[in-house]
Amino acid sequence: MSSSKITTGLLDFIAASPTPFHAALSLRSLLVTAGFTELDELERWDLTLGGRYFVVRGGSSILAFVKGQGEPQETGIRIIGAHTDSPCLKVKPVPEINVKGYWQLGIEVYGGALLNPWFDRDLSIAGKVSYLTKSGGLKAALIDFKKPVACIPSLAIHLDREANQNRSVNPQTDMNAVVYQADDNVSFRSLLLSMLEDADAEEVLDYNLSFYDTQSPAVIGLKDEFIASARLDNLLSCYLGLQALINASDEHTSVLICNDHEEVGSNTDVGAQGPLLDEVIDRLLPSGEQRQMALRRSLMFSVDNAHGVHPNYVKKHDDKHGPLLNCGPVVKFDANQSYATSSSTSALVRWLAKATEDRAEIPLQTYVTRADMRCGSTIGPLTAAGVGVTTVDIGVPTFAMHSVRELAGERDLSLMQELLVRFLSRASLPVASKL
Repeated sequence: MSSSKITTGLLDFIAASPTPFHAALSLRSLLVTAGFTELDELERWDLTLGGRYFVVRGGSSILAFVKGQGEPQETGIRIIGAHTDSPCLKVKPVPEINVKGYWQLGIEVYGGALLNPWFDRDLSIAGKVSYLTKSGGLKAALIDFKKPVACIPSLAIHLDREANQNRSVNPQTDMNAVVYQADDNVSFRSLLLSMLEDADAEEVLDYNLSFYDTQSPAVIGLKDEFIASARLDNLLSCYLGLQALINASDEHTSVLICNDHEEVGSNTDVGAQGPLLDEVIDRLLPSGEQRQMALRRSLMFSVDNAHGVHPNYVKKHDDKHGPLLNCGPVVKFDANQSYATSSSTSALVRWLAKATEDRAEIPLQTYVTRADMRCGSTIGPLTAAGVGVTTVDIGVPTFAMHSVRELAGERDLSLMQELLVRFLSRASLPVASKL
């Protein structure tokens, strides 16, 4: 796939995926178009060698795989892991607030979001709504207001002269979103009911809704060298992992898993600490001994964005480990194992990146946080410990991670894509656990 096609595809995917539910739906659509078959976890699976399949759990996590021609206990399983969720503002269960005739929605912060960039944005709302039907049934549907329907206005500097020096944000009191101006009280659930396309819908029972910035993803820079968008962390990795799986060889079994809830610890049924990957591997390898042999030969790429060295905050990085945008994928290290990379798995990634007769070398970068700071976390160590698969943490360097709008290098998309394709397509890999 050409660089421009990868970029266009990514931007379209992010624009169509304002929430994890929409991201899973977008991934599902791309998989179906590519010839993958959806499986039902409530039924027995009849899998064929070389077959391409996927399963969705909870509407927000998705796992797709190619069942290889070779026996997994001999060829291992190659796994790419990413996550569908991003830090954001959620709508509270009982959100209605009316102050001075301004109807507002109360928010709840999801994950480690940068709060200040959410002010003065054109916001919309999307997510999942569960409802009662007139016939007494229970259904769920995805909704997306699409147009801007909310704003969180800043307080004017005239009313807070110290704002540029020491303003802090209290999400409980400062970030309720203005959506409507009226003296009457409006029921938010009644509003949601009017949005449902099902004529049989009678009552909204509950919802999982997020605010999102309506500004479209864009290629920016004097030389079109940057990607600016919401949710680059980590929809970028989901999309590149999907494209790699679509182009994967069927000689060996390959898996893409995109979990929800990474930003809040992954400790849910659809998160990386949940059983989704483990249960699919059990279906592929029902024998305990075969499973153990396969996992010892397997490798996982935990793909999640890395911190690019910020030109205005250079001292926030270690002098020798400041990844640059557009200079290649980043191998992430942490001595305390917040990243799962070892010297062995790093060496294997560098081996994959080496030039061959028909492929150019892929430039790689290294990240480790300053010794006096702590790094973030990924699904890598959780999956490595929970499933028992050797893992490496890699990612595309990014600015403004966890902001309402992030920035990445356009060239890094094709470089990471090539690395993932090599990982899934190389005929044989050294056994990382033996290196």
